[in-house]
Amino acid sequence: MYYASMLFQYMGQYLKTRMQYRADMMVELLSDLMFQAANLVFILVVFGHTQVLSGWTRDEIIFIYGFFLVPFAIFAAFFNIWDFNERYIVKGEMDRILTRPIHSLFQVILERMELESLFGAITGFIVMGYAAFQLDLSFHWYDIFIFALFVLGGTLVYAGIFVSLASISFWSDAKTSIMPMMYNIGNYGRYPVNIYNRIIRYVLTWILPFAFVGVYPSAYFLKKTDWYGYAFLTPVMGLAFFSLSIFIWNAGVKRYRGAGN
Repeated sequence: MYYASMLFQYMGQYLKTRMQYRADMMVELLSDLMFQAANLVFILVVFGHTQVLSGWTRDEIIFIYGFFLVPFAIFAAFFNIWDFNERYIVKGEMDRILTRPIHSLFQVILERMELESLFGAITGFIVMGYAAFQLDLSFHWYDIFIFALFVLGGTLVYAGIFVSLASISFWSDAKTSIMPMMYNIGNYGRYPVNIYNRIIRYVLTWILPFAFVGVYPSAYFLKKTDWYGYAFLTPVMGLAFFSLSIFIWNAGVKRYRGAGN
């Protein structure tokens, strides 16, 4: 309850701050919307030349893309730690973090939140709604709970991967980072993994499991019964990877000796 109370207090303060610069926030929202629209246009262009891609129709891939946007939006809102190395390790901000009586990762999350990224989830719902209408999909009353579970799992997968990458900074304080490259790799989770070769499919499933953010959980709602096993593995993979990232983070914090050394 203490941590939840602190989270909502930080969120309130963040919103007050952002509302002081409404124009800047609107520009960010517009740029995000244009970026998402560009990805959607790419899908439409691809299907302008083919009707089916490895057994997936255009509307099915649009649905996958829409689903992907929801956990990604939550991740982007609360785990914006792409510059952790330079800001907290190289510049010594981690020293300040460790003087406060709450978990260091939770504090970094509070400081780096970008709640406007949650608007991306709205775009995701709109895209999924359009695709579901085109596909004439039907849903059960309990699917909303499965959807929430899958979204949480996908968010934790993304968070686990990037928290683990940020934790590397405790062992190496070089200014270079593999974060941008990993963001690009994460985009592969927006598309069915069976369009890639066997090695890439294995990587996206078991090593960098971005497929559990988009295609695998979406397969359940698209009635792809052959993929149900992977779909229901989504929350397990999310919990496993996020737990591993916390373990790596805690080990890194114990090793950290301060910016002056």
